[in-house]
Amino acid sequence: MSRNSMGRRLVLSSFGEANGQLIGAMLDGCPAGMELSEADIQPMLDRRRPVQSILYTQRKEGDVVKIISGTYRGRTTGAPIAMIMENQDTPSTHYELLRAYLRPGHADYTAMVKYGRFNDIRGSGRFSGRITATYVMAGAIARKLLRISLGVETCSYVQSIGTTAMAAATAGASVAAPRGGGSGSAVAYDDATIYDNDVRCPDPAAAAAMRETLLATKRRADSIGGVVQSVTTGVPVGLGEPIFGSLESDISSAMFSIPSVKGVEFGSGFAGSELCGSENNDTFALADDHDGSGGSPRIITRTNNSGGILGGISNGMPITMRVAFKPVPSLLKEQPAVNVDTMSEAPLTIKGRFDPCAVPRAPPIVDALVSLVIADHALVSGHMGPILSDEG
Repeated sequence: MSRNSMGRRLVLSSFGEANGQLIGAMLDGCPAGMELSEADIQPMLDRRRPVQSILYTQRKEGDVVKIISGTYRGRTTGAPIAMIMENQDTPSTHYELLRAYLRPGHADYTAMVKYGRFNDIRGSGRFSGRITATYVMAGAIARKLLRISLGVETCSYVQSIGTTAMAAATAGASVAAPRGGGSGSAVAYDDATIYDNDVRCPDPAAAAAMRETLLATKRRADSIGGVVQSVTTGVPVGLGEPIFGSLESDISSAMFSIPSVKGVEFGSGFAGSELCGSENNDTFALADDHDGSGGSPRIITRTNNSGGILGGISNGMPITMRVAFKPVPSLLKEQPAVNVDTMSEAPLTIKGRFDPCAVPRAPPIVDALVSLVIADHALVSGHMGPILSDEG
């Protein structure tokens, strides 16, 4: 049995295979009344497409989304929103030649055992990074919904590729957790700054260094991993359903649905494990904008080593998270493998078009999934209702 849906009130269902006819997403539970068209979704899909650069393979993925249900006269109706995107430029011949082999670092062996070799292997089928486009379709809607309803903004960017990283001060490492690159007080950037270069890093100096790292990796016919930093601001206090539906639990679960993700940390994360409690605790304070003239004061924390979540519940501070990606497993060099038809070990050279690093394509995917989870929790908690009255 497979699980291809996520969410409780705002439910994403993903379908399609990498080299099949099309891929698609159905988003159920979106409030009625929001203005919505393909123009709200396409920009995020464009950011996820292969970057046109010497760093990457030149695949021609049109990635044009089409909404086929759930809107009427340009607004959401409250019915499921179904979206599709046709697959293009999907040669599959070399995948048939690989059917007998267990490629290093891929899901070939686990999928073979689980599905009895009936799974679609073309382009890695459901295990391909291409499936993340379905997350982005739905996430673009959730992102708009959060922005207009609650003022929530999410931004993700490449913090490091291999050992080449943004400087701690630029990346916004927590002042209370200087060791290990914790992400406690990470900086939020606008989209224009993040997508101004082909590595999706908002720091020009770090971006140039990362580019050199990628070029060197590509020349070696190898691959490399990296880390995406995510910052979400404007999140209201109280989102999260402890204990098994905590905000951290659900965001982490969503992150691990992205192929190649192998680690997630919030706030000071693993760096916080090296600190004393007096260093890592976030002390509470009243926000500077409280003038004492009446109304409830706004409570903040002086640092953000918790990453905006305490007890599995949002505390009103920015939600900061770092997501670690392993290197792309497909390499244009010979590697040991196993032929399951002959049950023998044999060297394998994989032919095809492979990027040296998947991380620069990941920021819009991370944005999409974070937005989906937070919007789902906002609906569960009652922070958003079933109708957007301010949308007319």
